[in-house]
Amino acid sequence: MSATTSPVESTGQAPSPAAIVDIAFAYQRTFALKAAVDCDIFTAIGEGHRTPADIAKARGIAERGARVVCDYLTTTGLLMKDGSSYSLAPDAAMFLDRRSPAYMGSVLAFLASPQNVEYSANAAEAVRAGGTRDLATMVPENDVWELFARAMSSFMALPAMLSAQLADIDAAAETKVLDIAAGHGEFGFAVARRFPKARIVAADWAPVLSVTRDRAKEAGLSERFSELPGDAFEVDFGTGYDLVLVPNFLHHFNEATNVTFLRKIAAALKPQGQVIIVEFVPNDDRVTPPIAARFAFTMLTNTQEGDAYTRAEFDRMLEAAGFESIEERPLLPTPQTAIAARKK
Repeated sequence: MSATTSPVESTGQAPSPAAIVDIAFAYQRTFALKAAVDCDIFTAIGEGHRTPADIAKARGIAERGARVVCDYLTTTGLLMKDGSSYSLAPDAAMFLDRRSPAYMGSVLAFLASPQNVEYSANAAEAVRAGGTRDLATMVPENDVWELFARAMSSFMALPAMLSAQLADIDAAAETKVLDIAAGHGEFGFAVARRFPKARIVAADWAPVLSVTRDRAKEAGLSERFSELPGDAFEVDFGTGYDLVLVPNFLHHFNEATNVTFLRKIAAALKPQGQVIIVEFVPNDDRVTPPIAARFAFTMLTNTQEGDAYTRAEFDRMLEAAGFESIEERPLLPTPQTAIAARKK
């Protein structure tokens, strides 16, 4: 647009503050959603309690509160309204009704935790400094990762299952799989379900592994599960792995640190062993797709030097660490991407 061209002439529309106001109030979406999850409103509606009075009675909350939060969530597209009756939109029915096997309401306990909210509230400091100066999340044994493991399993179950389809190991042989920052264990469990002779070694902080251990027992995988507690950069992985899983880990660190860590993984793998990385991977333009692109801001506010890395950047890191045959697969319909490669 030239200096003499008006916004109306350029776009056909007059400038509006609506988008700015919407973004300024966006934090309310998070907490309206969290309130509805905490009050179990989505499940109530799924059970057939459709009016504010019925929802309020079923969940022991105020009728006014039920009406206002349901109206708000209707404006976001999670609910639908007909007269004074609400129903679940398809996404809410699938992911926010506790009776659904795909229920993921638990993620709010981590994503909207006081610590994460504080990081976002201090975003200006991170912008000025190029990252957060608070390294609490990387302190050994930080209980935030135990919370992550308990809260995020439902969100990670689908990308874990989809990424396991990239695993290329011998289903007929005893195989050894290392799951880095195992947490909830979903990525290792998905591989174990696909390969009945695979044994999973879960690496994470000791308190987090107590969660992983319980979930392995629930999944009936205890006999093929072992633990490797400690700092992933310092603990001895050993050798002879057929596959190493690195889900949602590398985004915490800068490229040089990641190359060093990937070399450690290469040393632990058998010749032609495989690594599978799962991350939010934006396109080279860094603004698409939106969720993956926005994750860079999460890393700016939550880490000192982490980022949402592009495919080209992952290629560069993997090649520098001694990997080849790099393959990328978007894990649709989730916003994550898996990248698989082989040790040279």
